[in-house]
Amino acid sequence: MSNEHLSEDEKVLHGMGYAQELSRRMGSFQNFAISFSIICILSGGFGSFPIALSTGGGFSLTVGWLVGGIFALVVAAGLGQIASAYPTAGGLYHWSSILGGRFWGWATAYVNLLGLLFVVPAVNVFLYTITKDLWFGAVMGIDVSNWSTTTQIVSVAAVTAAQAVLNHFGIRLTTMMTDFAGYLIFVVTVLLIGMFLAAAPSIDLARTFEFVNFSGPAGGDVAPESSALMAFVIGLLYPLFTITGFDASAHTSEETKDARNTVPRGMLHAVGWSLVFGFVLILAMIFAIPDMAAAAKTGWASFNNLFIAAILGSTFGKLMLLAVMVSNFLCALAAVTSTSRMIYAFARDDGLPFSALLKTVSPRYRTPVAAIWATAVLTSLLTAITTPLGAFAALSTGSAMYLYISYGMPIFAGFFAEGKTWSTFGPFRLAALSKPFALIVMLGTVVITIAGHVFVPSIAADPVANTGFVPGLAYYSVGFLVFLLLLWFGIENKRFKGPPVGDEIAKRQSVIAAQEKLLQG
Repeated sequence: MSNEHLSEDEKVLHGMGYAQELSRRMGSFQNFAISFSIICILSGGFGSFPIALSTGGGFSLTVGWLVGGIFALVVAAGLGQIASAYPTAGGLYHWSSILGGRFWGWATAYVNLLGLLFVVPAVNVFLYTITKDLWFGAVMGIDVSNWSTTTQIVSVAAVTAAQAVLNHFGIRLTTMMTDFAGYLIFVVTVLLIGMFLAAAPSIDLARTFEFVNFSGPAGGDVAPESSALMAFVIGLLYPLFTITGFDASAHTSEETKDARNTVPRGMLHAVGWSLVFGFVLILAMIFAIPDMAAAAKTGWASFNNLFIAAILGSTFGKLMLLAVMVSNFLCALAAVTSTSRMIYAFARDDGLPFSALLKTVSPRYRTPVAAIWATAVLTSLLTAITTPLGAFAALSTGSAMYLYISYGMPIFAGFFAEGKTWSTFGPFRLAALSKPFALIVMLGTVVITIAGHVFVPSIAADPVANTGFVPGLAYYSVGFLVFLLLLWFGIENKRFKGPPVGDEIAKRQSVIAAQEKLLQG
């Protein structure tokens, strides 16, 4: 293909040393919708509701949501500025490599990949839980108390396989479904707000901003008993569990038209609208709770109890539950899309085992089919391994914490590189806000890391309760860090070259032309 026939997107991609292998079909709404679908306030906004309620009560639910949501908006702006300069499917990994060096990019890729791999099972486990407890239990009246962990593992694996199948057959099908998810989440959220308000015994604004330390037994032991400050910090995990995964807009850059403008807008709009609609939904849910202290004491059951009492009493409420279930399915579908593109992009630079296979693209569907199915297999294995240890808390905490750490890494590198080695910028610029925003992101990342590790502590063996030792999140983090250091210094430091830079980009142009011709032929 001659240079004069290339689109601006293809010229930018070629200029970074990559071929246009994926199908570029996504417009502005599609790019927004895939991030909005992964955020899905009907998933994290419901599944993680007890975390805020059982730490700081109404204050953590409302003020905590606003603080966490505004922080997420700052993060999205910081990432958007970099995405505008380097619109690639590798996203975070590619940015960190360019701005912070080969090791920093490689480490970012693994941290981001771990977070993404945790997102899919976290959402699908929540989908399984509400399907079991609310649909089959509360609506159908079926006794689900004897459903086993095996049932959960097999069910989640089947759902994940269905999401992989839909991804396999092309980005057009996936975007159609995530577009639908975008509209569905808006409509269902508005309807549920109305239903929660209708069920509210009173509109008591005072308790929506009242702080009560419900950590420990007062909150059903959702969070360890903590000081008031730490209870609020742990409660911040609620909005950050929910408003995450918006890097999906960046991971689909190579499938998005006018990516340098569209991707930053997609992330910012996805976070912004989730923040606003989520806040109103939280207010309605608080109003619908008759007794905050009693609700908090029920712990993880608090959301289910509220939904049963306020929503499921009518036929329309049962339809709303079905819509919430569909939204969660589509949320994980978008997460599979994002994760598979990350695997594809990292494998394209030979950053993973079996990279030759994982970077392959189907000529017929123009999708990274090997990366898609690798995502399905790996996330199903994670569910099987972590389910006996309490999958939802471990997976959701890990997904949010590791993702935000990976978001902070390229922004951290950009803080030092901007004005020095970072000289290529896109149309979306933060200008004077760039460095202050980067400092906020770095500080917030530290807070999230502390909160995540305090929230998921180790549980000692108890012969009376017949429970074994359950490792806390610190064990996962230390183990992952040791794994990365051994892998880097033992193998990858000598083998891994990183993304193409300098003269390597020019050398790859003939390879790029051959790759694109093969896919078009």
